[in-house]
Amino acid sequence: MSSAFTVLALFQGQGAPSAPAGAEGDFVSLILRSSPLAKGVLVILLVFSAVSWGIVLYKTWQFQRARRQTTSFLDIFRRSSKFSEVQAVCRTLSDSPLVGIFQAGYAELTAQLKAAPATTTPAGRPTLKSLDALDRALLRSAGSEVSRLEKRLTFLATTASVTPYIGLFGTVWGILSAFQRIGGTGSTSLAVVGPYIAEALIATAVGLFAAIPAVYFYNHFADQVKQFATAMDDFAMEFLTIAERNFT
Repeated sequence: MSSAFTVLALFQGQGAPSAPAGAEGDFVSLILRSSPLAKGVLVILLVFSAVSWGIVLYKTWQFQRARRQTTSFLDIFRRSSKFSEVQAVCRTLSDSPLVGIFQAGYAELTAQLKAAPATTTPAGRPTLKSLDALDRALLRSAGSEVSRLEKRLTFLATTASVTPYIGLFGTVWGILSAFQRIGGTGSTSLAVVGPYIAEALIATAVGLFAAIPAVYFYNHFADQVKQFATAMDDFAMEFLTIAERNFT
């Protein structure tokens, strides 16, 4: 108990030097008073944050367009009686990942049918040379579309994992500087210590400001990519079923 009173007395020491000029200033004044290294850390964190928000806005727009165009494409695909009719509208719906899969499957299907025109089904249609090759073409295209949807998401993951540590580095450095200043003043008064500690903690606050939205939106977009991947798998199976039914 006596040690607790001793610490309290130190922080409430009588006759302690007055706080440095600007110590009662606001958040901006704390930043302006910080060291060049601390300012550099803040600039890095703000750049991470700004780029992350740019990616968030871009991916939100991209996924919204992809969902709308996927709905339109599926409606056209299921109403059309020929693949050539679907191919004609693909250019206007290119933001849908299903369009890329359809075009890869359609190209492989066309190539196989042209390569073996002499073999026909009982209904008189040319037959596929290899259904497995068509399946592989669809899988390759699905992988490419998933990669396109995931593009730039790694930066959000990097921001989420790195910026708290960058902020912590800035805080640790700031606290070291604060103790040096406290040693120079020879006082442990809270009025003297407080502004220095607050200045050091700004880096951690900014690091969390950059990291928390990045974590949330990375998980949000990753979940949407999984939903698109499931839709692509379902569409690839539907395409294969139609091809098997009509060309084998």
